[in-house]
Amino acid sequence: MSEHRSPTPDGAAATEAPSSGATRTAQAVPAGPEAPDPVAADPVDTAGPAEPILTSAGPLRPLDASADPPDLPFGRPGRSMRNHPFVFGFTAALGVLTAWWLVQAVVSASSVIILIVVSLFLAIGLNPAVEALQRHGLPRMVAITAVFLCVIAVFGAFGLAVVPPLTTQSTDFVEKLPQYVQELQDNPVIRDLDQRFQILERLQQYVTSGDFGSQMFGGVLGFGQVLIGAVFNSLTVLVLTLYFLGSLNSLKKMAYRLVPRSRRTRASLLGDQIIASIGGYVAGNLIISLIAGVATFFFLVLMKVPYALGLSLIVALTDLIPMVGAFIGAGIASLVGFFVSPTVGIVCIVFFTVYQQIENYWIAPSVMKSSVDVPPLATVVGALLGGALLGVVGALLGIPLVAAILLIIREVIMPRQEQA
Repeated sequence: MSEHRSPTPDGAAATEAPSSGATRTAQAVPAGPEAPDPVAADPVDTAGPAEPILTSAGPLRPLDASADPPDLPFGRPGRSMRNHPFVFGFTAALGVLTAWWLVQAVVSASSVIILIVVSLFLAIGLNPAVEALQRHGLPRMVAITAVFLCVIAVFGAFGLAVVPPLTTQSTDFVEKLPQYVQELQDNPVIRDLDQRFQILERLQQYVTSGDFGSQMFGGVLGFGQVLIGAVFNSLTVLVLTLYFLGSLNSLKKMAYRLVPRSRRTRASLLGDQIIASIGGYVAGNLIISLIAGVATFFFLVLMKVPYALGLSLIVALTDLIPMVGAFIGAGIASLVGFFVSPTVGIVCIVFFTVYQQIENYWIAPSVMKSSVDVPPLATVVGALLGGALLGVVGALLGIPLVAAILLIIREVIMPRQEQA
């Protein structure tokens, strides 16, 4: 690019710098030997602006204290420590501590969480009965009250039928146990072992000393704590179940609103199906237990076994527990039958064995066919895993949870795999 020179009155020329660099106009100076050099006085920056030095934290600019704005009397802030190793380590340690605190909180509140889960499970299981009463014209609150009163009546009947005879028989057993020990000495084998190791003598001394009852029930204080805890937990479950039943529809709507709008319809359909499966499982299990209790009652009455009503209620309640519940109820009823006579006990064992085969291969498949569609292997695995994690509660929740997981796999995961 050519330079443009314009004449001045003194004959000196003013030079205009190229536009690519910083534009500076040289002022006219008087001619003479002592005239200052314009370039030396005010050099022209022909190299352009200096590029900032790049670092890992961003461009590094020279600090100019005179350039600080007036609102920063203490100078400009330093570089950000966002990517500093200390900040990263501190944040990671804080996250680990928070996670550990949450785990400890869940473990500490595990008993309350189990009560809430059981109450919600019972509310979902009783909801089909409430909806059936609603279809007959009853308001929802009236239907909930009727179903809840039926549940309380069942628990009350169980307590009246089981607790008094159980208390009486336990007292009689403890009082007559020394007599039973004395009768065992008539057996030659037991008498020979007793002469060698003094087994019966020590057993009789232990029973008559009074330590037997206190250690069996954990002492008066321990037994009272267990009893009070059981009553409190039962009342808590009943109250929470009532609240969950009354607000089940609003809880479902609130849960569905957490899903994005584009997927809300499909999520609500899947959620309703899962709730219907859980309710069907609970209803079907109650029907199976009712059949088991009625059959046991008539059999025990026929065999003249005492406390037939209480034993049949025990069989019905334990039959709710998957896999092992039926054996527990059958064992209790057969043990009482052996107290009547060995023949009655053997007949009880035969009856419960035959009935379990009928229930497993005919009654249960017929009742559960329309409510929970779960393969037998998934049923066993769900019950085993649930029992290992949460005991009896986990065994009860395992099968409907497996049904829900299989439904999600069949309706959500498999279609996505087919589209991939």
